[in-house]
Amino acid sequence: MKSSENKSVFSKNRRSTAIPVAKFPAGKPLAAPVRPAYQLPLPAGKPRTSQISPAHQPPLPAGKPRTSQISPAHQPPLPAGKPRANYLAGKPKSHYIPGLDGLRALAVVSVITYHLFPSGFPGGFLGVDVFFVLSGFLITTLLLRELSKTGKVSLGHFWLRRARRLLPALLVLIITVVPTAFLVNRELLVGIGRQVLGALTFSTNWLEIAHGSSYFASTTPILFKNFWSLAIEEQFYLFWPLIFLACVTLFKRRWMRMLIPVAMAGTSAFLMGYLFDPDNTTRVYYGTDTHLFGLALGICVAFLWSTLDSVQTPNSAAKASGKPGKILAQLLGFICLAALIASMFLLTDASPYTFKAGIAACSLLVAILIWCLLKPGSLLAKAGELRPLKYLGTRSYGLYLWHWPILVIVSALYPAAVNSSQYWVRSALCVLVTLLICELSYRFLETPVRKRGFRKAFYRSQAPIWQRRIQVVAVLLALALTGVTGLAIAKAPAKSQTQLAIEAAEKLDKQAAQKTGAPKPVATTPKPKPTPVDKRLILSENLNTTNPTGEEITFIGDSMFSASRGGLVSAIPGINLLARPNRQWGIAPQIVSEGLASGQIRRTVVISYGTNAGVYDPALVHQVIAQLGSDRMILLVNLYSPSTFVPKSNQILAEIASQYANVKLVDWNKAVSQHPEWLQVDQTHPSMTGSVKLGELIRQNIDEMSADLTALKAKQKVKSVSYTHLTLPTTPYV
Repeated sequence: MKSSENKSVFSKNRRSTAIPVAKFPAGKPLAAPVRPAYQLPLPAGKPRTSQISPAHQPPLPAGKPRTSQISPAHQPPLPAGKPRANYLAGKPKSHYIPGLDGLRALAVVSVITYHLFPSGFPGGFLGVDVFFVLSGFLITTLLLRELSKTGKVSLGHFWLRRARRLLPALLVLIITVVPTAFLVNRELLVGIGRQVLGALTFSTNWLEIAHGSSYFASTTPILFKNFWSLAIEEQFYLFWPLIFLACVTLFKRRWMRMLIPVAMAGTSAFLMGYLFDPDNTTRVYYGTDTHLFGLALGICVAFLWSTLDSVQTPNSAAKASGKPGKILAQLLGFICLAALIASMFLLTDASPYTFKAGIAACSLLVAILIWCLLKPGSLLAKAGELRPLKYLGTRSYGLYLWHWPILVIVSALYPAAVNSSQYWVRSALCVLVTLLICELSYRFLETPVRKRGFRKAFYRSQAPIWQRRIQVVAVLLALALTGVTGLAIAKAPAKSQTQLAIEAAEKLDKQAAQKTGAPKPVATTPKPKPTPVDKRLILSENLNTTNPTGEEITFIGDSMFSASRGGLVSAIPGINLLARPNRQWGIAPQIVSEGLASGQIRRTVVISYGTNAGVYDPALVHQVIAQLGSDRMILLVNLYSPSTFVPKSNQILAEIASQYANVKLVDWNKAVSQHPEWLQVDQTHPSMTGSVKLGELIRQNIDEMSADLTALKAKQKVKSVSYTHLTLPTTPYV
């Protein structure tokens, strides 16, 4: 009894001094004692995903398993609708916007495909404008988030982050590509000093404008041609943060903040259309002022999506999105995507409408598409997160940066006719090499610098000894390549073989003119009055169909003939060459008119225009044929180059030649397709061997034409005809 009483007293005293144990729901075992004083309230319906020490264990709601532990000192109240895992992490994981990597993948694949197969994918260059809209949106969103979080924008940190993102791969590319090109073919380095300067100062676009280069057609291979878009983006990164601060300081309302980017977009699009020149598209395509509208439209989307008072995330935007809005956004997104892809197949760099409205319209489609991707639950956003697209999107910068120099170098090593089996193999090789180099750059260069900075990325004292040795070797190799790059720039040729040939031809023409003086007009037989006819395949009675000598042949053209003067004269001695570089069909009527007045146009005329711009207006060709008249044999030389306008231009020339009895097409394209080694490294102009082959091909076609016309004239009743009565087409080719 005593013992039982003592036991009872002891138990009573024990209970009075112990920490009370929380009641646990029926059917649930208590793993360890807890202290109610440290229990934080748990919102209804939210699982406690964290575990805490037994001394701090709160009561567990009914039906909820205990799965993890956490220190009570770090246990904050859980906001409604927020899972504990993401909330406690403290990282803005929701700031990642699904689907944008897929859009980046579309952009870079479009540009690469365009450079590999321009005739099959003529509008692939629009991928650059996709990048522009994305850049405008993302950069402005980052600035808005920083301003909302800290109340200020650190311009120094902003520019430093941009430098970490862009400079490492850019610098490594320069010191790698320049020595490689020097070893492969020194002619690839023509103008390399200007190109490297533009790359390092992000002024490539304006330097190339001043030099007269072209993105769509060039007589000299440009290793860093694709850097023009990087220059525009970097210039945007420089001035837009300053304008942004002024914009958000002066205007508190969202619609007022959008006034500046809307004005920028409208003005830039207007300038591109207004300043467009079909003979020189470089100015409007490369100009920062004329190609700023994509970036400005991206800014508009960012201002619509985020404000200083409430910076949205995909999670926060989900609350405000109803089901009808989601469906409409998805439908609109698919329509915009389909229209954008269709534009890449339909728009060409030779069409005036591309520059007057097409590029701006596609940029607007991209802006709407981004807005649709921001809607939660977007099917397009989910598609953009597919592993292949996400992979390409995260590496899009490196892919865009490396693919063009690799293509130029590989093309110089392995010449191949466009669309031939060798061409496809070469294209596949370029893609594989680009993917390999970009993966190495992304893993071991771009990502470390972006995360750790320049100094820590290349040397860490705490790293294993073997890693530090590799880092030291890499730095020494980079220094050595930098020295070799400088030497290659110093030894690079100032002019290409094409340019030297053109200058030599011009010098000879000038010397000949000084010796003989100005040519005097020659008397011509009066032309009969035009006789209305329905068929154009009726020969003129004044047409001399005998085989002409070189002294009876005039060559009229652009750099194709000017650069090939030596080979042409070798194949056909005595010819009169009226050719100058950078001439298009637009100036051809004037050249013919002046040649007729001075007597330099002989009875057989060979014409080659459109090397850099194609046949953008068939009426000009008809006009030139009408000026020359039906009394001359006329030969039209078609085009060969990787340019997008070549197939359509050659089709136009073939159709026009078939409409006249005294006009014949010289199929230079077919000949070069069988012998790509006849071309310079620019894949357009003939080499010395190629120029001789061009002359022989023209001589062969003249012989065949003379024989065919002589036979035709003998069989038919000859009538006097003139082309001046013909109704010529007036609608320009688009």
